[in-house]
Amino acid sequence: MTVHPPAPFYGRSDVVSALTKHLDAVRNHGQGRIVAVRGRRQVGKSTAIETFVRGTDVPYVFAAGTLGAPTRTQVAEATEALTSSARPLSGVEMVQGLSLNTWRDWFRAVEVAARQGPVVVVLDEFPWAVAADPSLEGTLQNLWDQTLEALPVLLVLVGSDVAMMDRLAEYGRALFGRLRPLVVDPLNPAEIAQALPHATPAEVFDATLVTGGYPRLVTDLARSGGNVSRYVADSFADLYSPLVSTARFTLDAEFPDSPAAARVLAAIGADETTTPRFNDLIPAGLEDSEVTRYQTSTTRALRVLADEKRLVVKETPAWSSSTGRLRRYRVTDPYLRFWFRYVERSLELISRGRADHAFARFERDWSSWRGRSVEPLVRESVARLAPDDATLESIEDVRAWWTRDGQTEVDLVGVSRERSVLLGTIKWRPGGEISRREITHLRGVIGTVPRSGDALIAAISPEGLPVDGADLTFSAADLLSAWRA
Repeated sequence: MTVHPPAPFYGRSDVVSALTKHLDAVRNHGQGRIVAVRGRRQVGKSTAIETFVRGTDVPYVFAAGTLGAPTRTQVAEATEALTSSARPLSGVEMVQGLSLNTWRDWFRAVEVAARQGPVVVVLDEFPWAVAADPSLEGTLQNLWDQTLEALPVLLVLVGSDVAMMDRLAEYGRALFGRLRPLVVDPLNPAEIAQALPHATPAEVFDATLVTGGYPRLVTDLARSGGNVSRYVADSFADLYSPLVSTARFTLDAEFPDSPAAARVLAAIGADETTTPRFNDLIPAGLEDSEVTRYQTSTTRALRVLADEKRLVVKETPAWSSSTGRLRRYRVTDPYLRFWFRYVERSLELISRGRADHAFARFERDWSSWRGRSVEPLVRESVARLAPDDATLESIEDVRAWWTRDGQTEVDLVGVSRERSVLLGTIKWRPGGEISRREITHLRGVIGTVPRSGDALIAAISPEGLPVDGADLTFSAADLLSAWRA
């Protein structure tokens, strides 16, 4: 059996820095803080927080909730964490052999330790503990207001249920006004580049599209040598490889009892254009009554996916209202887009040992699919570049633009409050050349895109080669620089 060394720790300097600042404030002022950390499953929240606590000299406890476990079991496991910490809280020996039956008892032990000096308390998967004991929020609020807030306690509540973690901070909830949010996102392209030091900027973006920045997948790719195509081929040969299995675990956890949302997510994720219209999500050939039922369930599912789960984003053209009827939907997570496109539809082949057929599907249209799927990432990169570029600094938003009939589309429109500052064409293909004819076509839509009369024209490709007629060019290296701190 091959034994891999511990997974290296990439990026996350922003998360560790934010937590360090909170701890410094607790130390300097002697007042407690609650930080609510949220992020999707598999994005590396626990690893980042564990790295933070191990890097301090402060006593800490790292306890984790257990899905479906009763409160007594959760408290017992949290008590064991008190005594097994690498740097235990002061006085923890007093609880050894004692039975802490409730969360109130457990937090009282934390209180005793905090009276001796600063402590860090991490409750991972806090939503699972709340699910077992709905009174936990109220108990924590009472203890926090009575004693803990006046002590040097950094309390870190961690959760993968994004909607639930958001609701913790809502008006009317017990912890309202007491939480400081911290979001842990997947690794960004610059952090992926750190994991793949020999990759070109274009290869880093390929890796982003395939792994979505999930640390487990990025590490797996790095260990395989960093070549995306070879990594996909090797992963398809193993039904239980991280690339094949991670999405399934995530989706099973996100949608245990919501088949409609899972169905709509799969339809959006596997769509040829990656951004289907609303009516494209309804099967053809249904009776009127069935269409109405599907419309209702689809509307509800889209609301869950966009507003609660945040797995789908609704896109509208530049200069259009976010509530307008001209809209498209896109799976926000690049890895899930890849998975729905190339893995889900090939699971049967992979399970039957026909990875060669599954990989052939990938090879056939990876180039064209990549060209479409990279566009949101390019737009976000340009938005990040704009503030530091005197030519583009007035840009406040970067979106695509398209007509109602879909006959005309502009890949990138950078807008300020008054005008369209930039129109861009994105051609993410081998060779990366953009023709003068394509630039001429883009110039031809000036005046059709709202407020674009004096807009600059940009050519965006992996190599960023100069093109006659283009005012600006952006390469993969330029875009990657936008993500570096």
